Amino acid sequence: MKFMEMTVCLDMYGCPNRCKHCWLGATPNGNMPVSELEDTARQFRPYTDCLQIYDWYREPDYRENYRELFQMCNELSDRPIEHFELASFWRLVRDDGYTKWLSSLGLKKVQLTLFGSEETTDFYIGRKGAYREILEAIEILMENKISPRIQVFVNRNNIGELEQVESLIKRLELEERCREFGGEFSFFLHQGSCDGENEKWYDVRVTPEDLEKIPPLLEAYTLRHFGKRNISDVFGKTEQALYEELRKDSSTSGYVSDSPVFYIDKDFNVYPNITAPARYWCLGNLKKDGIQTVLENYKESRSIAQRIRLTVPLCDIVKVQGDKTSRRLFSRGDYIEFLLNRFAGRWIESGIVFR
Repeated sequence: MKFMEMTVCLDMYGCPNRCKHCWLGATPNGNMPVSELEDTARQFRPYTDCLQIYDWYREPDYRENYRELFQMCNELSDRPIEHFELASFWRLVRDDGYTKWLSSLGLKKVQLTLFGSEETTDFYIGRKGAYREILEAIEILMENKISPRIQVFVNRNNIGELEQVESLIKRLELEERCREFGGEFSFFLHQGSCDGENEKWYDVRVTPEDLEKIPPLLEAYTLRHFGKRNISDVFGKTEQALYEELRKDSSTSGYVSDSPVFYIDKDFNVYPNITAPARYWCLGNLKKDGIQTVLENYKESRSIAQRIRLTVPLCDIVKVQGDKTSRRLFSRGDYIEFLLNRFAGRWIESGIVFR
């Protein structure tokens, strides 16, 4: 059993936030020993000629030894790992050397997330003071010639606050100030996938009528970011339309890739990077079951969600879990995974076991 390449991400230390939109879940933080990075790399390496390993999959650079961890991940990987345009705003406002280190890695943009007003942003991030830290982080980044890229997750509860976000962008003159140091300010908004913590906001997911509340400037930024012509192309179709489209689709599908990405939580449970790392996607426990069993479970689609998608016609999943009257907006892929997750959750509750 050999994979072309493989990426393994450990949730070694968790996250300072408890974001209510997070598809990865707001689970308790762990405290894995650094030695687990080496041990995990040792276990996965025989199964691929190109391994990449990361010490995080929620908050990057959360621990004080973030430089050591990044260097160690590089040394354990078969090619240089990417830092991506992600950073810890929690650390940005607490560590004077952090931004310079990010700059030394070649980062030109860093993504930050808002939800509207100060009160609303603090609520969705799950930590009082988060909004003010984000504003401070924006200034720190620009002082170091790194452009902020702001995203906003919207639902029916906060879409009416977008004018406050637009006012903030104008007041801080973000586009002009980024241009002064040769950078480029960017912004986009979307509803996010309906999994993890964000699944809890299904009832207030945006509809076509809600999109009329998006200020023209923010719409223009969003269309530019996604390369789309219409805002409806960003938010997708109504559940009603997708239900009608998929209720006749009897196809099944597999999720096995020759270049998989795996998430390992603080308890060493392993999940494929497909949707939220939920119980019904679990491939086994690295410590208790061992690496070969975990990878065989992936390859043979033995997790409950994988097995369902591979054996249950899509139309049956849609008819059981879909709402043919709903005007909530989804992309096609997000909608299928939302229904699959709910179907798999019910499967677990029923106690039925695959044979």
